[in-house]
Amino acid sequence: MTIVNLHAAKTHFSRLVDQAAAGEEIIIAKAGKPVAKLVSLEPSEPRPKRKLGLLEGRAVIPPDFDAPLPDDILDEFEN
Repeated sequence: MTIVNLHAAKTHFSRLVDQAAAGEEIIIAKAGKPVAKLVSLEPSEPRPKRKLGLLEGRAVIPPDFDAPLPDDILDEFEN
């Protein structure tokens, strides 16, 4: 476990991240009091690949989906 002050942590952040990634625990202190801990993340399980096209044939987007709304509907939003 390494303890560094905040100024040194800002100055040597890349080196400290490399140390944490290698398994070392870094304590960051402000005015001599520990305030944060820099540790390596546990590798998470890989996400399953997303399958594209699940809604193919079920969802239809009309060709005028981005046409301006009628004035009466716009008035409802603005009032």
